Amino acid sequence: MLKGPHLISCLLILLTPLVASANISQQSNAQRPAQIVYELRTYTSHPGKLEALENRFRNHTMALFEKHGIINVSYWKPLEQPNTLIYLVAHPSELEAANNWRAFGADPEWQAVYAQSIAEGRLVANIQRVFMTTTDYSPQ
Repeated sequence: MLKGPHLISCLLILLTPLVASANISQQSNAQRPAQIVYELRTYTSHPGKLEALENRFRNHTMALFEKHGIINVSYWKPLEQPNTLIYLVAHPSELEAANNWRAFGADPEWQAVYAQSIAEGRLVANIQRVFMTTTDYSPQ
């Protein structure tokens, strides 16, 4: 079974055609930036907290991402890595990614949701992130 970097590599291989038809493809060519920056994030939750983390994403985080220009692409739970959520978002550039995350973190609605969600203990033990761009030989 796939683990660690192999899992991520396989996800990216399978994901590329899907990303092309995701929210980003809804933009007209005139609006589309020259190079989209993708951000792959892996959250390891504290034991027993993954369901609460998923509920926070489902009910609040994803909409707040969109509010702040963070484009939701796809979300996964690895079969062999318990307490793990992997997701892919996109930004027009690395600079805009930094600005988007800063605005998201400062949003009073997010701060309230976050505070409420960790009232009985933090949900996330570790976050890993990787910024990526597509290659010239990627499909789509």
